[in-house]
Amino acid sequence: MANEENDQIVPARGRRAAIEVAIAYLLILSVIWTPRPLQRFLWIAAAAAVALILWKSFVGWKAMGFTTVNLGRSLWIVGAALLVAAVAILVAARLHTLYLPAGGPLVFIGTYVAYAIWTGVQQFLLQGFFLLRLIRLTPKGVIAALAAAALFGAAHLPNPVLAPITLVWGFAACLLFLRYRNIYPLMLAHAILGITVAIAVPGRVDHNMRVGLGYLTYNRYAHRHHFHRSHGPSPRAVPLSTQP
Repeated sequence: MANEENDQIVPARGRRAAIEVAIAYLLILSVIWTPRPLQRFLWIAAAAAVALILWKSFVGWKAMGFTTVNLGRSLWIVGAALLVAAVAILVAARLHTLYLPAGGPLVFIGTYVAYAIWTGVQQFLLQGFFLLRLIRLTPKGVIAALAAAALFGAAHLPNPVLAPITLVWGFAACLLFLRYRNIYPLMLAHAILGITVAIAVPGRVDHNMRVGLGYLTYNRYAHRHHFHRSHGPSPRAVPLSTQP
């Protein structure tokens, strides 16, 4: 009798997880591909829907990676991100594509603090929301990680820089999450790598890290701010968000 009840519970949980993933992802895509001012209302709807789903099927902060378990063992991820960032910055400086906000470290921090927070939110959605639900749909963690990464990468289309980067990072981050079950190092690594892309890749190439409709309608002349290059002054627009 107990086995029959368990057999009924597992498919029900899988169906619920599939519905939750579909609703949240479709709302996110609608935000990415809808022009303003409607986009603002859809953004509120998407945030409210995700919050409601999380509240109705709350699995606990620890399960979502907000824990000190394995924190020390997983900090090497942050070190690896810093190493990748250092190499990318050196290459960008050599190619004269490195752009930094003029005004020193305080201006740099002020420019990117909002973006760093946004990368943390993205990382939480990737692991704490989508990955945990996709795991209920497949017994293999690798498949769930690949599916979550595919959703993450597709959300960054048609950006030719961000789409492949987020696909690779998403897959690696999901596998690392399944191993360590700690989201803090992944949030920090995501912020480091995202800011590195922002200052190392010219805005004309990645359209200031915009995605969806924002990428297609980007006008580089309308998004100029005063920044300096690695070898002298030059105007450059720096992305504060991946939203259109």
